[in-house]
Amino acid sequence: MNSLSGAVRAEGNGDTVIRFGPTPPRGREANWVRTVPGKGWFTILRLYGPLESWFDQSRRPGEIEPA
Repeated sequence: MNSLSGAVRAEGNGDTVIRFGPTPPRGREANWVRTVPGKGWFTILRLYGPLESWFDQSRRPGEIEPA
């Protein structure tokens, strides 16, 4: 998945929620990343031209939460 593809959708409140799992949640396929049961995985946050708020830590991404 990549945010430049145009497929990623924001929630009604403006947040972008990415879902991870072996099967896509119904109606949320655009923001789904497939995982393989029994295999490990990790996330990487890549920032291009981060703003000062990233460096002074006043803006941080949310934690990964089980659903």
